[in-house]
Amino acid sequence: MKTVIRIGVAAAAALGLMAAAPASSAAEHTSARTKQTSTTPATVDIKGVQVDEKASSDTRRIIEADAPAAVAAANVCGSGYTISTGAWRHDGYGTTYTWTDGTSGAGYYDRPICAVFFNDSGYTKYMGVRLRSNYTADAPDEDFGAFGSYAGPVYQKRGYCGTVYSYMEASNGNVLVDRTQTVGSCN
Repeated sequence: MKTVIRIGVAAAAALGLMAAAPASSAAEHTSARTKQTSTTPATVDIKGVQVDEKASSDTRRIIEADAPAAVAAANVCGSGYTISTGAWRHDGYGTTYTWTDGTSGAGYYDRPICAVFFNDSGYTKYMGVRLRSNYTADAPDEDFGAFGSYAGPVYQKRGYCGTVYSYMEASNGNVLVDRTQTVGSCN
């Protein structure tokens, strides 16, 4: 059943890329920076993708290099997850993306977060993604298995400043990706 859902989401993501393309062109002619309000973080526009103003320069480069892939990751996360908080490439094997819907709970670090780990290898691999909130009492959300397209999406209600873990193995069991990153720009 999960495979059927993944295929459907992948098809929806592809359709979303086609629909997002004109918006990218129009966005190039608008202001590249949006103001922060009480419910949304300040963002910068990178090729039609809204990126948290505090995102790392690596995140900005990854999104600029392949904005359609970033849009596909946001589509996998679902409606409302439109602001990138991070993107990490893993030596050509995969790319992990984190997104927020821009709302905040009781504080700055209480933003909902979604994470997806895309398989860029072209082959089905045992892989997974785990998202931990910045609160130790919250259980992590994870998705591990043999995937040809992506692991996830996984969610945390208050995941900003939490961590995202990405893992991938080759068919012989050798570890290709084993990395943990901090979600968002935290001190």
